[in-house]
Amino acid sequence: MNQIILIGRTGKDPEVKYLDGGKVVANLTLAVNSFKREDPPEWFNLEMWGKTAEIAADWVKRGDQICVTGSIVTQKWTDRQTGEERSKPVVKVNSLELLGSKRDRELGDGAAQPASRPAARPQQSPSQRRAVADGPI
Repeated sequence: MNQIILIGRTGKDPEVKYLDGGKVVANLTLAVNSFKREDPPEWFNLEMWGKTAEIAADWVKRGDQICVTGSIVTQKWTDRQTGEERSKPVVKVNSLELLGSKRDRELGDGAAQPASRPAARPQQSPSQRRAVADGPI
């Protein structure tokens, strides 16, 4: 069984790409603390598709606390400069949950809502926007 659940803080704003055919993908990093405070955090690369990617683009920003579930996949490619085979583990996210309170978001940068959120979106309470689930594409 290949399933992972992570809770941590985002290392950067999501990088969102819109592909041919209307597909959307978002990539970001997640820092997860260990049980021992003296240990440095573990960093994970996250990949989200579809509705989950759109929600991440609209609501997640650097430093936000989130919970994700998904599976670990290994991405492989050939380095263009050296010709060497490269690989890295990536968490392909199936579901995303926004953690923290509205107050946490306000303390982050003085704005309760992310700047990238479309103006036409109706206001939602934190409990309404908390759980977001999306199956794999």
